[in-house]
Amino acid sequence: MSVLDDNIQKAHAYMAPFREGGVMNHIDGDIVPAISGQWMDTICPVDGSVLEQVTMSGPKDVDRAVAAAKAAFPGWSKTPGAERRKILIKVAEAIEARAEEIAFIECMDTGQALRFMSKAALRGAANFRFFADQAPHAEDGQVTRTPTQMNTTTRRPIGPVGVITPWNTPFMLSTWKIAPALASGCTVVHKPAEFSPMTAKLLVEIAESAGLPKGVLNVVNGLGETAGKRLTEHPEIRAIAFVGESRTGSMIMKQGADTLKRVHFELGGKNPVIVFDDADMERALDAATFMIYSLNGERCTSSSRLLVQDTIYAEFTAKVAEVAKKIKIGHPLDPDTVVGPLIHPVHEKKVLSYFDTASAEGATIAAGGEKVGDTGCYVAPTLFTDATSDMAIAQEEIFGPVLTAIPFRDEAHALEIANSVQYGLAAYVWTQDLDRAIHMTDNLEAGMMWVNSDNIRHLPTPFGGVKSSGIGRDGGDWSFDFYMETVNVCFPRAPHKIPKLGA
Repeated sequence: MSVLDDNIQKAHAYMAPFREGGVMNHIDGDIVPAISGQWMDTICPVDGSVLEQVTMSGPKDVDRAVAAAKAAFPGWSKTPGAERRKILIKVAEAIEARAEEIAFIECMDTGQALRFMSKAALRGAANFRFFADQAPHAEDGQVTRTPTQMNTTTRRPIGPVGVITPWNTPFMLSTWKIAPALASGCTVVHKPAEFSPMTAKLLVEIAESAGLPKGVLNVVNGLGETAGKRLTEHPEIRAIAFVGESRTGSMIMKQGADTLKRVHFELGGKNPVIVFDDADMERALDAATFMIYSLNGERCTSSSRLLVQDTIYAEFTAKVAEVAKKIKIGHPLDPDTVVGPLIHPVHEKKVLSYFDTASAEGATIAAGGEKVGDTGCYVAPTLFTDATSDMAIAQEEIFGPVLTAIPFRDEAHALEIANSVQYGLAAYVWTQDLDRAIHMTDNLEAGMMWVNSDNIRHLPTPFGGVKSSGIGRDGGDWSFDFYMETVNVCFPRAPHKIPKLGA
């Protein structure tokens, strides 16, 4: 038996418990179907088969989950931070113990390659460990003094919050939002993406088995226009943390406006990797190709625009094309696979449509540009050359293993191209010139930038974008700023004169 065959057998064994009743909601510690009795299918992108049935919730299911989160909030919010830390560390340990199970199920549900998903599961555990360690100090603030006053500033958990997560690397991104919410003392109603709902069930079960009280974390499956809409409009939900596309973020902001809901959005990106002719070419090549062709190109920080100085443009893009053509496409559970199938036939159709768009706009398809195989959502790693910044392929988020290469003349031209899109999430700069690196990063419109590096995350640092790429920052203390209210209390140090009216 091959390694792939063995892994497929393991995946089926891991998914067996789901077949006992489908993927249901998890509310107040109970596993329950939708009140309506309706179900929807989650599709396996490997072959288009129905992977499992998922309960399709409506507004009443969301109301039930919110009621559970509200009831659990007083107890969880008053649990000392040191106690919350102990529980969340146990959650991290339980995730690590089941990392293979999480990764295998996520591969079958999303199409992402095992070589990346195995790390994503462990990253989820790292998220819980990091924010658990912050929990004992989450409420801490500062003391300021004047001759007559002493001000103490502290933070309090904001209340029940809604977390809406995307279909790409869903387990890791769920922990990225849920872990700091729980560490801060908030309770959570989580609505996972309908395209990849399976590991959300694992996360809540793992958390409760590790000691998380019932009702602190609740999961409601369903469509964005029904379950998601009710969650964003619900008056008892104090904040919404959302990861997804920019248009949906705009819709959520409108839906939450009547209840003055706090929002945190991690949205789309059309991120430039800018390569100057003095860069370390081999490292820049590796970073540029890794950041677009790993994870199927289905991530917000992917370097989907390749801006190369015109003096090296032809040579550099020829090397990118060589890499793209050699990348292994295959079953996500094959250890050698780099690019697996895209998440869903609907998304595959969107990505494939850009091949016709590129040709119509006058770009050259230097590599890929085609569907692979007769079954499944497989798309070849693709490179567009001879592109200009006004083309749709250079402006719109494709969200697949598709790279658009654009030449530039000098720093000013590179900045003009890089900043010409509606997005501003990440940017990558490759140069040996320190003055140039400082000038570029001072003027790029992006929330996060890396110089001579791929996307290396350091959890204490802020994560987020500008323009249509989002609102707010995750990571370190920035996460607690979102999930907690800052409160100031003023004490007298000495009597002060109070104005006397009506004397």
